[in-house]
Amino acid sequence: MSQKLHILFLCSWYPSKVLPTNGDFIQRHAEAVSLSHRVSVLHIVSDKNISKSQIDSKEINNVLTHIGYVKHSSNPLIKGWRFLKMYRTILKKIEQYDLIHLNVLFPFGLFTLFQKTPYIISEHWTGYHTIASKKISFLEKKISKYVAKKASSICPVSDDLKKSMQKIGLRGNYIPVPNVVDTELFIPKKYTSQKEFTIVHISNLNNNHKNVSGMLKAAKLLESKIPHFSWKFIGGKSDDFETEISELNFNSATIQFIDHLPQKELVLELQKTDVFVLFSNYENLPCVILEAFSCGIPVISTDVGGISEYFPPNFGYLITKNDTKDLAHKLSILHKNPIEKKEEMHKFAIENFSRKSIANQFSTIYFKDLNSTF
Repeated sequence: MSQKLHILFLCSWYPSKVLPTNGDFIQRHAEAVSLSHRVSVLHIVSDKNISKSQIDSKEINNVLTHIGYVKHSSNPLIKGWRFLKMYRTILKKIEQYDLIHLNVLFPFGLFTLFQKTPYIISEHWTGYHTIASKKISFLEKKISKYVAKKASSICPVSDDLKKSMQKIGLRGNYIPVPNVVDTELFIPKKYTSQKEFTIVHISNLNNNHKNVSGMLKAAKLLESKIPHFSWKFIGGKSDDFETEISELNFNSATIQFIDHLPQKELVLELQKTDVFVLFSNYENLPCVILEAFSCGIPVISTDVGGISEYFPPNFGYLITKNDTKDLAHKLSILHKNPIEKKEEMHKFAIENFSRKSIANQFSTIYFKDLNSTF
């Protein structure tokens, strides 16, 4: 396994100047793989602010990253042609590679149809789950089935996502590989000056997905159990929830909304919190839970998606979706009986989600698939 390969990360999602946080978990996978192999990233995105196509190529954290920006069009045929043209242009800039690592099967899986190079698929999309899968068009399913069938391996981030993909007919050789955490950045730190119980939630604050309204209701219930506490919602503004907050009429709780934070600031917020809460209606394997564990912070989460697959029972609580009373109850339990397992949690994160662990998992898959191809 000492051989160094050149891996082309072909990405349907990836951070760009248009969407700075889109697919940041894919970027972390690429950076993890770069510990063992040479990695080139290819991503294309529409940009309403340009009059002609352009390419931004630079090395970011040891990953040669090519982002193609194409002029926006609402016509799908024009958009498709611009993407294909940009794809071919970027490919000419990339040296010969050994294997394609496709990230998010559709739509960039279409580009694998023009390739003879073997490829694997990493999948993160929650749209395959039963709730959302009915919205997938017939044509998208047809193309996705073909791309999945031709892949050497399919690597969803959880076994639960694997089952959802199989349920809609995506057949293939499945090997789940979880999300990655920077375990050198997300580390435990003891704060002794904390005066009040602090709860943190981190997400894009999409209410249909993350159920922010449910957490606000739980916070109101919690006021009768804990005299003073602070609940921070990180990742957006309170604009969509001002009416709700006003109607709930909080008396003693401090409810704070904080806009998106870079990871170095995010880790500081996690390190000084008492508990991280995720109250989602559906998920795959959220990075934020793994990052909380890496910081030694207990978690209360709804038992949805693949969360339970990497959730030791002594690291917090899994609760039923939308059960605000139980969320408030579990928070009051943690307030009275804190979970102090910082080092154990951090070790668990290193063993399962560190860049080295993920790099080793993907390396095993790469070499196995290449050996079976030749």
